[in-house]
Amino acid sequence: MARCPMCFRHCERAEGELGFCRARKVKGGVFVPENYGKCTSLALDPIEKKPLKLFCPGSKILSYGSYGCNLRCPFCQNYEISQQNLWEESREVTPEELVRLAKDLVPEGNIGIAFTYNEPMVDPEMIRDTFLRAKKEGLKTVVVTNGCASLTALSLVLGLTDAMNIDLKGFTEDCFRYLGGDLAETKAFIAEAVRKCHVELTTLLVPGRNDDEDAFRKEVDWIASLNPEIPLHLTRYFPRYRETAEATPKETLLRFEAIARGELRHVFLGNV
Repeated sequence: MARCPMCFRHCERAEGELGFCRARKVKGGVFVPENYGKCTSLALDPIEKKPLKLFCPGSKILSYGSYGCNLRCPFCQNYEISQQNLWEESREVTPEELVRLAKDLVPEGNIGIAFTYNEPMVDPEMIRDTFLRAKKEGLKTVVVTNGCASLTALSLVLGLTDAMNIDLKGFTEDCFRYLGGDLAETKAFIAEAVRKCHVELTTLLVPGRNDDEDAFRKEVDWIASLNPEIPLHLTRYFPRYRETAEATPKETLLRFEAIARGELRHVFLGNV
Protein backbone atom coordinates (compact mmCIF):
# COMPACT_ATOMS: atom_id res chain seq x y z
CA MET A 1 0.00 0.00 0.00
CA ALA A 2 1.15 3.54 -0.81
CA ARG A 3 0.27 6.64 1.22
CA CYS A 4 -0.26 10.02 -0.45
CA PRO A 5 1.39 13.02 1.27
CA MET A 6 -0.41 15.76 -0.65
CA CYS A 7 -3.39 16.50 1.60
CA PHE A 8 -5.13 15.73 4.88
CA ARG A 9 -6.74 12.58 3.47
CA HIS A 10 -3.41 10.71 3.23
CA CYS A 11 -5.08 8.15 0.97
CA GLU A 12 -3.71 4.63 1.24
CA ARG A 13 -4.11 2.65 -1.95
CA ALA A 14 -2.80 -0.44 -3.68
CA GLU A 15 -0.91 -0.45 -6.98
CA GLY A 16 -3.00 0.98 -9.82
CA GLU A 17 -5.66 2.56 -7.60
CA LEU A 18 -6.76 6.20 -7.68
CA GLY A 19 -6.90 8.38 -4.61
CA PHE A 20 -10.02 10.22 -3.42
CA CYS A 21 -9.18 13.18 -5.67
CA ARG A 22 -9.34 11.00 -8.80
CA ALA A 23 -6.16 12.72 -9.96
CA ARG A 24 -3.38 10.80 -8.20
CA LYS A 25 -2.69 7.10 -8.77
CA VAL A 26 -0.31 4.53 -7.35
CA LYS A 27 2.37 3.55 -9.86
CA GLY A 28 5.54 1.72 -8.91
CA GLY A 29 4.55 1.86 -5.25
CA VAL A 30 4.15 5.66 -5.05
CA PHE A 31 1.39 8.16 -5.77
CA VAL A 32 1.89 10.11 -9.00
CA PRO A 33 -0.36 12.68 -10.72
CA GLU A 34 -2.47 10.75 -13.22
CA ASN A 35 -3.82 14.09 -14.49
CA TYR A 36 -0.36 15.58 -15.20
CA GLY A 37 -0.64 17.68 -18.36
CA LYS A 38 -4.24 16.56 -18.94
CA CYS A 39 -5.92 19.81 -19.95
CA THR A 40 -9.71 20.14 -19.80
CA SER A 41 -9.96 23.94 -19.83
CA LEU A 42 -7.80 26.69 -21.26
CA ALA A 43 -8.81 30.34 -21.54
CA LEU A 44 -7.44 33.88 -21.43
CA ASP A 45 -9.28 35.37 -18.45
CA PRO A 46 -9.32 38.77 -16.77
CA ILE A 47 -7.19 38.54 -13.63
CA GLU A 48 -10.20 39.78 -11.64
CA LYS A 49 -12.02 36.53 -12.51
CA LYS A 50 -9.63 34.43 -10.38
CA PRO A 51 -10.57 36.54 -8.32
CA LEU A 52 -7.54 38.78 -7.74
CA LYS A 53 -8.23 42.46 -7.23
CA LEU A 54 -4.88 43.81 -6.05
CA PHE A 55 -2.55 41.75 -8.23
CA CYS A 56 -1.87 43.26 -11.67
CA PRO A 57 -5.39 44.75 -11.97
CA GLY A 58 -6.71 45.20 -15.50
CA SER A 59 -4.51 42.43 -16.93
CA LYS A 60 -5.34 39.03 -18.39
CA ILE A 61 -3.91 35.62 -17.58
CA LEU A 62 -3.83 32.29 -19.39
CA SER A 63 -5.88 29.95 -17.21
CA TYR A 64 -5.28 26.20 -17.25
CA GLY A 65 -7.48 23.52 -15.73
CA SER A 66 -7.21 19.75 -15.49
CA TYR A 67 -9.58 17.51 -13.49
CA GLY A 68 -9.82 16.23 -9.95
CA CYS A 69 -10.42 17.66 -6.49
CA ASN A 70 -9.92 16.48 -2.93
CA LEU A 71 -13.17 18.05 -1.69
CA ARG A 72 -16.81 17.34 -2.55
CA CYS A 73 -18.44 20.73 -2.07
CA PRO A 74 -22.18 20.35 -2.75
CA PHE A 75 -22.23 23.87 -4.25
CA CYS A 76 -19.21 23.35 -6.55
CA GLN A 77 -19.34 25.80 -9.45
CA ASN A 78 -16.96 23.78 -11.63
CA TYR A 79 -18.28 20.32 -10.77
CA GLU A 80 -18.24 19.22 -14.43
CA ILE A 81 -14.45 19.49 -14.26
CA SER A 82 -13.44 18.95 -10.67
CA GLN A 83 -15.80 16.12 -9.75
CA GLN A 84 -15.40 13.94 -12.81
CA ASN A 85 -12.61 11.75 -14.15
CA LEU A 86 -12.07 13.45 -17.51
CA TRP A 87 -9.10 11.44 -18.72
CA GLU A 88 -10.68 10.68 -22.09
CA GLU A 89 -12.01 14.22 -22.58
CA SER A 90 -8.69 15.89 -21.80
CA ARG A 91 -5.86 16.76 -24.16
CA GLU A 92 -2.15 16.57 -23.53
CA VAL A 93 -0.34 19.84 -22.81
CA THR A 94 3.27 19.92 -21.67
CA PRO A 95 4.70 22.64 -19.43
CA GLU A 96 6.80 23.82 -22.39
CA GLU A 97 3.74 24.15 -24.61
CA LEU A 98 1.82 26.01 -21.93
CA VAL A 99 4.62 28.52 -21.44
CA ARG A 100 5.01 28.98 -25.19
CA LEU A 101 1.29 29.68 -25.56
CA ALA A 102 1.40 32.13 -22.65
CA LYS A 103 4.24 34.03 -24.33
CA ASP A 104 2.36 34.10 -27.63
CA LEU A 105 -0.59 35.73 -25.84
CA VAL A 106 1.44 38.55 -24.29
CA PRO A 107 0.47 40.95 -27.13
CA GLU A 108 -3.18 40.32 -26.14
CA GLY A 109 -2.54 41.46 -22.57
CA ASN A 110 -1.51 38.15 -21.02
CA ILE A 111 0.83 38.41 -18.01
CA GLY A 112 1.37 34.72 -17.29
CA ILE A 113 -0.24 31.42 -16.29
CA ALA A 114 -2.88 30.56 -13.69
CA PHE A 115 -3.71 27.04 -12.51
CA THR A 116 -7.43 27.06 -11.75
CA TYR A 117 -10.90 25.59 -12.56
CA ASN A 118 -10.33 22.21 -10.88
CA GLU A 119 -8.25 21.88 -7.70
CA PRO A 120 -4.70 22.44 -8.99
CA MET A 121 -2.94 21.38 -5.79
CA VAL A 122 -3.79 17.72 -6.44
CA ASP A 123 -1.01 18.00 -9.04
CA PRO A 124 1.64 20.37 -7.67
CA GLU A 125 4.22 18.66 -9.89
CA MET A 126 2.63 20.11 -13.05
CA ILE A 127 2.46 23.54 -11.42
CA ARG A 128 6.11 23.34 -10.38
CA ASP A 129 7.36 22.20 -13.78
CA THR A 130 5.35 24.87 -15.60
CA PHE A 131 6.23 27.71 -13.24
CA LEU A 132 9.95 26.90 -13.35
CA ARG A 133 9.83 27.55 -17.08
CA ALA A 134 7.42 30.48 -16.80
CA LYS A 135 9.64 32.40 -14.38
CA LYS A 136 12.60 32.06 -16.75
CA GLU A 137 10.46 33.78 -19.39
CA GLY A 138 9.41 36.61 -17.09
CA LEU A 139 5.80 35.44 -16.80
CA LYS A 140 3.61 35.90 -13.73
CA THR A 141 2.33 32.79 -11.94
CA VAL A 142 -0.98 32.28 -10.12
CA VAL A 143 -2.67 29.40 -8.27
CA VAL A 144 -6.37 29.32 -7.38
CA THR A 145 -6.93 26.70 -4.69
CA ASN A 146 -9.15 25.46 -1.88
CA GLY A 147 -6.11 25.47 0.41
CA CYS A 148 -6.77 21.90 1.58
CA ALA A 149 -3.29 20.73 0.73
CA SER A 150 -0.33 19.76 2.87
CA LEU A 151 2.71 21.92 3.42
CA THR A 152 4.57 19.20 1.52
CA ALA A 153 2.48 19.94 -1.57
CA LEU A 154 2.73 23.69 -1.01
CA SER A 155 6.52 23.54 -0.78
CA LEU A 156 6.69 22.32 -4.38
CA VAL A 157 5.14 25.49 -5.77
CA LEU A 158 5.35 28.30 -3.25
CA GLY A 159 8.70 29.77 -4.17
CA LEU A 160 7.62 29.88 -7.82
CA THR A 161 4.16 31.38 -7.29
CA ASP A 162 3.54 35.12 -7.46
CA ALA A 163 -0.07 35.11 -6.27
CA MET A 164 -2.77 32.84 -4.89
CA ASN A 165 -6.47 33.08 -4.35
CA ILE A 166 -7.34 30.64 -1.58
CA ASP A 167 -10.86 29.60 -0.59
CA LEU A 168 -11.52 29.91 3.11
CA LYS A 169 -14.83 28.13 2.92
CA GLY A 170 -15.81 28.66 6.53
CA PHE A 171 -14.35 28.84 9.99
CA THR A 172 -15.95 25.98 11.90
CA GLU A 173 -15.23 22.27 12.01
CA ASP A 174 -18.88 21.58 11.18
CA CYS A 175 -18.62 23.56 7.96
CA PHE A 176 -15.50 21.70 6.86
CA ARG A 177 -17.02 18.33 7.76
CA TYR A 178 -19.94 19.22 5.50
CA LEU A 179 -17.47 19.90 2.67
CA GLY A 180 -15.25 16.95 3.47
CA GLY A 181 -12.29 19.23 4.18
CA ASP A 182 -9.92 20.13 6.99
CA LEU A 183 -9.91 23.57 8.61
CA ALA A 184 -6.57 23.17 10.40
CA GLU A 185 -4.75 22.20 7.20
CA THR A 186 -6.34 25.12 5.31
CA LYS A 187 -5.28 27.58 8.00
CA ALA A 188 -1.72 26.23 7.97
CA PHE A 189 -1.65 26.46 4.16
CA ILE A 190 -2.83 30.08 4.19
CA ALA A 191 -0.46 31.11 6.98
CA GLU A 192 2.51 29.73 5.06
CA ALA A 193 1.40 31.15 1.71
CA VAL A 194 1.01 34.72 2.97
CA ARG A 195 4.67 34.66 4.03
CA LYS A 196 5.89 33.96 0.50
CA CYS A 197 3.48 35.43 -2.09
CA HIS A 198 0.53 37.73 -2.67
CA VAL A 199 -2.60 36.09 -1.23
CA GLU A 200 -6.27 36.97 -1.56
CA LEU A 201 -8.94 34.94 0.23
CA THR A 202 -12.47 34.05 -0.86
CA THR A 203 -15.42 33.02 1.30
CA LEU A 204 -18.58 31.92 -0.49
CA LEU A 205 -21.42 32.66 1.92
CA VAL A 206 -23.97 29.82 1.89
CA PRO A 207 -27.14 30.26 3.99
CA GLY A 208 -27.25 27.86 6.90
CA ARG A 209 -23.76 26.54 6.19
CA ASN A 210 -21.21 29.26 6.97
CA ASP A 211 -23.22 32.42 7.65
CA ASP A 212 -22.94 32.38 11.43
CA GLU A 213 -21.80 35.85 12.50
CA ASP A 214 -19.81 34.72 15.52
CA ALA A 215 -17.83 32.24 13.43
CA PHE A 216 -17.27 34.86 10.76
CA ARG A 217 -15.95 37.35 13.32
CA LYS A 218 -13.43 34.72 14.38
CA GLU A 219 -12.46 34.25 10.73
CA VAL A 220 -11.90 37.98 10.29
CA ASP A 221 -9.92 38.16 13.56
CA TRP A 222 -7.68 35.35 12.35
CA ILE A 223 -7.09 36.89 8.91
CA ALA A 224 -6.26 40.24 10.53
CA SER A 225 -3.80 38.51 12.85
CA LEU A 226 -1.91 37.33 9.76
CA ASN A 227 -2.09 40.70 8.01
CA PRO A 228 -5.00 43.17 7.84
CA GLU A 229 -3.92 44.01 4.28
CA ILE A 230 -4.98 40.55 3.01
CA PRO A 231 -7.92 41.07 0.62
CA LEU A 232 -11.09 39.13 1.41
CA HIS A 233 -13.67 38.38 -1.28
CA LEU A 234 -17.17 37.71 0.04
CA THR A 235 -19.09 35.94 -2.70
CA ARG A 236 -22.82 35.45 -3.08
CA TYR A 237 -23.92 31.83 -3.40
CA PHE A 238 -26.54 30.63 -5.88
CA PRO A 239 -28.00 27.07 -5.99
CA ARG A 240 -25.56 24.87 -7.87
CA TYR A 241 -24.65 21.21 -8.26
CA ARG A 242 -26.21 19.41 -5.24
CA GLU A 243 -26.82 22.40 -2.95
CA THR A 244 -30.45 23.57 -3.01
CA ALA A 245 -30.47 26.32 -0.38
CA GLU A 246 -31.86 29.65 -1.53
CA ALA A 247 -29.39 32.22 -2.86
CA THR A 248 -27.56 34.30 -0.28
CA PRO A 249 -29.58 37.44 0.54
CA LYS A 250 -27.74 40.59 -0.49
CA GLU A 251 -28.37 41.92 3.00
CA THR A 252 -26.22 39.09 4.39
CA LEU A 253 -23.30 40.07 2.17
CA LEU A 254 -23.60 43.71 3.18
CA ARG A 255 -23.75 42.80 6.88
CA PHE A 256 -20.72 40.55 6.63
CA GLU A 257 -18.88 43.17 4.58
CA ALA A 258 -19.36 45.67 7.41
CA ILE A 259 -18.02 43.14 9.94
CA ALA A 260 -14.95 42.42 7.80
CA ARG A 261 -14.21 46.08 7.19
CA GLY A 262 -13.90 46.55 10.92
CA GLU A 263 -10.52 44.77 10.78
CA LEU A 264 -9.54 44.25 7.14
CA ARG A 265 -8.55 47.02 4.73
CA HIS A 266 -9.63 45.33 1.49
CA VAL A 267 -13.06 43.67 1.30
CA PHE A 268 -14.76 42.92 -2.02
CA LEU A 269 -18.22 41.57 -2.85
CA GLY A 270 -18.74 39.08 -5.67
CA ASN A 271 -21.77 37.73 -7.56
CA VAL A 272 -23.88 40.60 -6.25
